[in-house]
Amino acid sequence: MNNKITWSVLQFNDLSVKQLFDVLQLRNQIFIVEQNCPYLDIDEKDPKSFHVLGIDQHQKLIATSRILPPGISYSEASIGRVAVAIGSRGTGIGDELNQVSMKFIRDYYGEVPIRLSAQKHLSNYYNKHGFKVVSDPYDEDGIPHVEMLYS
Repeated sequence: MNNKITWSVLQFNDLSVKQLFDVLQLRNQIFIVEQNCPYLDIDEKDPKSFHVLGIDQHQKLIATSRILPPGISYSEASIGRVAVAIGSRGTGIGDELNQVSMKFIRDYYGEVPIRLSAQKHLSNYYNKHGFKVVSDPYDEDGIPHVEMLYS
């Protein structure tokens, strides 16, 4: 793990206004602007979720994900809205983010299956973390996705 990153997992109501702003700003930079995909990122699932925050030594949010309890998106616990700032990609931060997210789920829910909806081109990345493709490709906001399951 990278010593320069401070990881925390907070329920929605425990996020400060600044933390929530930073999460939504990073998600919007990546999912809407960078991927040129106009869609409503903020949804009714955010208040029901846990939010993983990776803060660098300059107190800047560089990575985030959203952990959804079972029964919100899927019958399983799930990970979504996985975002790593452009300048931090290729450094292993994404792997750390995934490890922190999965560890939180195991610690909080036990050894349960974890499902996610991955952009199809990232399926090999999630595969190295133990996720297996369990659906045919489908279109989500103009981007091919697959469902993946860790069990």
